[in-house]
Amino acid sequence: MTDQPRRRLVLASQSPARLGLLRQAGLDPEVIVSGVDEDAVTAPTPADLALALAEAKASVVAAKPEVRGALVIGCDSVLDLDGQALGKPADAEEATARWKAMRSRTGTLQTGHCVYDTNSGRYASATASTVVRFGEPTDEEIAAYVASGEPLHVAGAFTLDGRSAPFIDGIDGDHGNVIGISLPLVRRLLARLGVGITELWTPREN
Repeated sequence: MTDQPRRRLVLASQSPARLGLLRQAGLDPEVIVSGVDEDAVTAPTPADLALALAEAKASVVAAKPEVRGALVIGCDSVLDLDGQALGKPADAEEATARWKAMRSRTGTLQTGHCVYDTNSGRYASATASTVVRFGEPTDEEIAAYVASGEPLHVAGAFTLDGRSAPFIDGIDGDHGNVIGISLPLVRRLLARLGVGITELWTPREN
């Protein structure tokens, strides 16, 4: 009996955090950026917006001839604060205002996930939600964090695994979802398409 060849996996995101989490979980996706104009996508709620963006990114990459036969994962994250969808801040001024608005409060990090099987043309999608409890950084700490440049590159202007970690008091839900991708949700979406996540593991080196 011969083993089935491992399915090719493509990540439709340029996020190094998402790629890192997938690799830590034994997967080795290629990265192909979708080029979707995020500003052109609208939805009634932050959770719906995150899902719509993930589906758009996955479907655009899945349509490329060079990914035929692959499984494509698309993701997008927004922070839901008072019903407003907050992505990456446009500049340092916006990042500073964002952090002053978030401190001592809670928000919900919404990450849309879409797994597209280019063999069957089927896809499965869902949004994962994690409540984030922000701490009380001082104005000086916020200024230093914004000056580091980190918040300009991440949804919600914060990360759990970077310089803002000391300013996050805690979360309720999947920490990977806040970093960029919920691995348990990816597993469930793959299963809906008839793919076991262990089938995609890379061989361990001796």
